[in-house]
Amino acid sequence: MKTYRCFLFLMIIPLVISCIDDKTTDATQPISYIKIEAGIDSVYNINKNDTLCIRPVISQSIDYKELSYTWEMNLNTVSNEKELFFVGTTLGKYNCRLIVSNEDGKTFFPFTLYVNSPYEEGITLLSVDNDGNSMISFMQAKSFDTDTTFFYNYDCFAKNNPEVKFAANAIDIVQSSDNLILACQGGGEHNDPPTIYYLNEKTMVIENSFTVPEYDDFKPTILGIPMTNYSGTEYPVICENGKVYEFSTTESVISIARKHKYTYAQNCIINYGNGYDILLWDYDNNGLSLITNGYGPYYCSKEYHLMLNDSAFSKNNYFNSKTLVTMAKVNMTAAQKRETGQHNEMIIITKMPNNITMRSEVIYTDFWGYNYTTQTYTFPVANTTQGNVFTPPLNETTPCIANKTFYSLLFANGNKVRRWNYNSNISKLPAAETLLTVGSEKAVITGFEISKDHLKTYVSFYEPEQEGLNGSLWVFDTDKGTVLEKYENVCYRPVKMIYKNK
Repeated sequence: MKTYRCFLFLMIIPLVISCIDDKTTDATQPISYIKIEAGIDSVYNINKNDTLCIRPVISQSIDYKELSYTWEMNLNTVSNEKELFFVGTTLGKYNCRLIVSNEDGKTFFPFTLYVNSPYEEGITLLSVDNDGNSMISFMQAKSFDTDTTFFYNYDCFAKNNPEVKFAANAIDIVQSSDNLILACQGGGEHNDPPTIYYLNEKTMVIENSFTVPEYDDFKPTILGIPMTNYSGTEYPVICENGKVYEFSTTESVISIARKHKYTYAQNCIINYGNGYDILLWDYDNNGLSLITNGYGPYYCSKEYHLMLNDSAFSKNNYFNSKTLVTMAKVNMTAAQKRETGQHNEMIIITKMPNNITMRSEVIYTDFWGYNYTTQTYTFPVANTTQGNVFTPPLNETTPCIANKTFYSLLFANGNKVRRWNYNSNISKLPAAETLLTVGSEKAVITGFEISKDHLKTYVSFYEPEQEGLNGSLWVFDTDKGTVLEKYENVCYRPVKMIYKNK
């Protein structure tokens, strides 16, 4: 036993001594300290589908010691490379950090990444080419930290829905309830049926879509959908033949109209605030038809909301025996809306029975009010003028836009933007001045939009003799007509332009 114990003791001693020697050796080695010198910030902002690239500058007190890298986002490792290349596929805030380590230790650098929508606010252009191919182009609004604008890309639909073939002949787009709702007539070289899309307004990703093959005459031109959070209401969809179908936005269904049973002009005015009003011109009954908060239709009258089954309809119809030339909503600033008691105004231009004398008036979109003091109906008209106009220079489908700041109605005439002061006599309309000429002599203006302060107006147009991206957008001073910005060949033939809000 003594020999055995002595043998065990001799076996253990060298191991202990060896371990002490190793530690003594390690303790004599200098430690390499890591420092993240530059090339990385505390906060990053990128747009969805853009790539974040970070190239950090790293130093250590002993250069020969090997470094390793770990990039974390929300506690998940996304890369072990020295440089980070990260594609922001999902919107949101990411808590991130870079960990750099060697055999002696590690150091950290925390930072925050925001993946933002590139489509928060700005001009949205819907366009089609000669074969019916549809496209969406988007121009970001100027932000507080930059004075530049640009078209984010030339095909937002294709980029964000790569597995989907965009239906042919897109014709209208509206912003409503956190969605962009699009109507396509279909056909073209794809021979697809009419299609309705719901796009997420911040990502342009399809959230829902459905086709409408069951109605042979369903060829949509105008979506009568207000920019509200109201849902389930059967909103009107005007078709090429003037017939209206009704659209239930929550059920995603197109059905035969129960409220709009007649033939309507290719024009629609939508007013929204605490509620909404949708106004169409009824050809069959020669009057202005109103749907308010889903109720109606009512017809324009000086005394009350007139209905077709009223025994005195022909007598009380405000537009009795008159025919529509055009109508346009008067754009107001927030201050102007407050001054008018949250009412909205519209310009209505009509022809009298002799087809020569015309009348222009500015009335409230809700037609009438009630004075509870005098217990009388009120029918405010801002101004009414009439005169002989043998050939009006515009009609119900002529692109036009009005604003209350300069009391001007801008309308298209080929490649010319013409301006008429709607407070002036209607007889001056044919001689309206040319405010701006766009593109070549053969260019055709297709639409207008206006900034919130009315100082800038956007005009879209295309060159019919060009192929490919033959559509353009110019921005000009609303009052002076001076061109401020030009964006050439950013789309096909524009069919609808809207200013998308946050």
